[in-house]
Amino acid sequence: MRFRITHSNQKGIQLIHLHDDELSCTVSIAPEYGAMLHAFSVNSTNGPVNIINNYSNKAELDQELALSYKSSKLSPFPCRIEKGSYQWEGEQYQFANRFPDGSAIHGLLFNKSFQIKEQKTTDFFSSALFEYEFKAEDPGYPFHYTCQVLYTLLHGNTLQIQTTLINLDTKTIPIADGWHPYFQLSDTINNCWLRFPAKGMLEFNEQLIPTGKILPYQVFNASKPFGNTILDNCFLIDPAAGQPVCELSDPASGISIRFITDEGYPYLQLYTPPDRKSIAIENLSSAPNCFNNGIGLLKLGPGESKTMTVHYSVQTKETN
Repeated sequence: MRFRITHSNQKGIQLIHLHDDELSCTVSIAPEYGAMLHAFSVNSTNGPVNIINNYSNKAELDQELALSYKSSKLSPFPCRIEKGSYQWEGEQYQFANRFPDGSAIHGLLFNKSFQIKEQKTTDFFSSALFEYEFKAEDPGYPFHYTCQVLYTLLHGNTLQIQTTLINLDTKTIPIADGWHPYFQLSDTINNCWLRFPAKGMLEFNEQLIPTGKILPYQVFNASKPFGNTILDNCFLIDPAAGQPVCELSDPASGISIRFITDEGYPYLQLYTPPDRKSIAIENLSSAPNCFNNGIGLLKLGPGESKTMTVHYSVQTKETN
């Protein structure tokens, strides 16, 4: 069969692998760490290439996860909540853990162990469903909900990731979603080309909290060399530009990634880490600080659910 699923332990990290043997494509997921995307390996002219900048072993993962959040699921909120606090339905809430700058950051599920609920292979795909039931485990978020993540490896080096949020509480809850993968196509992001048509950029203050203003931004509306650009910003996707909402490519290797989303992810956060070996391209359902500013905030009533989908489609010289 062209598609299959395997399990392994690589340097202490338990992994589930989705394989497309016809294209020598493998997606690796770490259920015990927020069902993170650990690797996405495709075949190139120079052999297998992993386009995900990941943690090299369990020790590094445990030490750095809460600092770099590489490939983390961002739930029940992405990016920052100012001062780690917010008001909801007349009550004030404060998150237990905060980043050094005082904000709560990147949600509460990035280090949670997700259960494997289903694994499936057919002639057309391999998939694995992961789930975490959050039982009001943080004083800053005393709500009950489930996060399901369905990874599906399709033909054409295409990975579909569907996230479903289900409100199990007795009251309406505030919630949002996002991803935090770091993509690497070259020794340095400087050599890559980038395109993302934006309606605008959210103005941030010094704490990376939106001010409420939208600034014009069209720098990468057409594909151009990334060079020495430094980004840690959130952009409004321009739906009129169609798909993909973002494209990252490396002319030298001939590898490119196209980001295709549904309406559930109208925001795009981009971050260039100091080592510039990769770039975080984060599809978000809401803006940073959404629990306070309400920008893109989802309000799920009891029993309600919301599903959001992103596709990472990788082209190589072999598949073009």
